[in-house]
Amino acid sequence: MSGQRVDVKVVMLGKEYVGKTSLVERYVHNRFLVGPYQNLGCQQLGAEHWPGLWRQVWLPGCIWPLTPQPGSSCLQTIGAAFVAKVMSVGGRTVTLGIWDTAGSERYEAMSRIYYRGARAAIVCYDLTDSSSFQRAKFWVTELQNFEENCRIYLCGTKSDLLEEDRKKRGIDFHDVQDYADEIKAELFETSSKTGQSVDELFQKVAEDYVQLMAFQVMTEGEGVDLSQKNSTYFYSCCHH
Repeated sequence: MSGQRVDVKVVMLGKEYVGKTSLVERYVHNRFLVGPYQNLGCQQLGAEHWPGLWRQVWLPGCIWPLTPQPGSSCLQTIGAAFVAKVMSVGGRTVTLGIWDTAGSERYEAMSRIYYRGARAAIVCYDLTDSSSFQRAKFWVTELQNFEENCRIYLCGTKSDLLEEDRKKRGIDFHDVQDYADEIKAELFETSSKTGQSVDELFQKVAEDYVQLMAFQVMTEGEGVDLSQKNSTYFYSCCHH
């Protein structure tokens, strides 16, 4: 697994308990896990690119590296977890390498390590929790400062709760859309419980990558400078 080729490095960012792990679980395994669950079947390998750290590698039948929050059924990722997903886009095979980072502020420095070299970042916030949107803005600023070529996808989670009670919405949709337009990000409202818009989100990430590759091939002979900051396309080296 550690030697598997990854075309697109994708990092999941956001406040703890917004549902980043559930989002990946729904996309990769088409399931919604209700905790608590233990960290079973994960193998730790030395991360040669980041001395002194470990990375969690997804194995068949593996449950994410999670710990239950005392007194609740919430699940918490410790450090980061990795999973690769192979998909087809326009007849081309694309492998997404997804890093699910811990949302707790105490793991903030570690999260910075995992988003280095990412081509895409899915920045998550809980649609019922306004503070999680403020935290999402923090991660957007981090990416703009340190990974300016990383494409950003804003992802509102737990939309099923709004179906139950519209009054639970904590962030106005139009405010988020205006912010997404400002930072040139795609916006999705998803539910890991029902699967709403989850596949569409990751499909868009893969399609944008394929579009970028096609653009690069088309412009290689035309002398277009892809390093220009005002380019509408994104590019960065993907570190595995």
